[in-house]
Amino acid sequence: MSGTTVTGALFMHEPNTSRDSRPRIGSLFSGYGGLDLAVEHVFHAKTVWFSELNEPVARVFARHWPDTPNLGDITTIDWRQVEPVDILIGGFPCQDVSTVGKRAGIAPGTRSGLWAHMAAAIDVLQPEWVVIENVRGLLSSPATRPPTEGDDHDQRNPGDATLRGMEPDPWHLGDDAARPLRALGAVLGDLADLRLDARWIGLPASLVGAPHHRLRIFILARRALPHPTGNRLFARRGDSRPGSSPARDDRALAPDHRLRTPRTGWLAEQASRVGDAVVPDRRTVQRWGRYADAITRWEHITGRPAPAPALLTDADGPRPAAAFVEWLMGLPTGWVTDGAELTQNQQITALGNGVLPLQAASALTDASGWGTKRRPAGG
Repeated sequence: MSGTTVTGALFMHEPNTSRDSRPRIGSLFSGYGGLDLAVEHVFHAKTVWFSELNEPVARVFARHWPDTPNLGDITTIDWRQVEPVDILIGGFPCQDVSTVGKRAGIAPGTRSGLWAHMAAAIDVLQPEWVVIENVRGLLSSPATRPPTEGDDHDQRNPGDATLRGMEPDPWHLGDDAARPLRALGAVLGDLADLRLDARWIGLPASLVGAPHHRLRIFILARRALPHPTGNRLFARRGDSRPGSSPARDDRALAPDHRLRTPRTGWLAEQASRVGDAVVPDRRTVQRWGRYADAITRWEHITGRPAPAPALLTDADGPRPAAAFVEWLMGLPTGWVTDGAELTQNQQITALGNGVLPLQAASALTDASGWGTKRRPAGG
């Protein structure tokens, strides 16, 4: 596969040789850490730094990853000075590609255009894997090709083109310069130029049992060329790795041993309950009516009852309860709502912009079928 020349960096990209043998995650546009939870679970990995500009939301992330530094504003980071990682993840802002927004798309100056900064991070850090999450509008919103020397910018970005004149299907990567480029096509094309193979999947949250649709696009990309050191960052099942035993010596561990973070143990429990047959009881039917089946299923999967869906106030009437939205996202009780980092309105906004961990974990597992040799450990 053809691609651009990879730029150099002050850090040499080498496999993780620290005493903690888990793959290292760098997290961008981190929010409350929903995508981190899924990637840590599927890859049996550890987040070592994150980038979140919103300070209150960053405090939520820091509460759950207390030893993980925040690199701050992605537009000001010098990636040559950043610790290399094995996996780079991020859900770049969706406002300009969302179907309920203005559909400005991925373009310079837009919030969704911050994808270019994530691409720059990939170019310098050269991770083995890249994980991207975004809304379904990525399939239908346009992208503006950046001008290059000698290009006819007007021809590459026709001003009179409409969404109906866009590429005929999501698999094209902008071969026809007279058609607008899909946002997904721009992202996949950039990944190809960065010498990464990619798979993507659109998955509704309801497919993992959630009581809402919330379709999201997940992209899983891996390095197309062998790692320059020749070492596998992800051991095959049954491989032993020196120094990875609980005693930190060189004895090989059992083939099914995996270092897991206590943050994600509940995800395995949730996944094990998906598809179980459940029947709502009489009280649930009386309370939830036609939603009783969906509520009962999610209560079973999450292992906890649904909180009250609304708060009643004398001034404004019913308002969505943040604790209920947190439950809808499949998060542990208080993941966002405990602590004083966010107001009620900020909690609702953060939860609405976040990632449902079980949905992301399922999508990554489905997308990771490249075979066992270089497949994520949880795939």
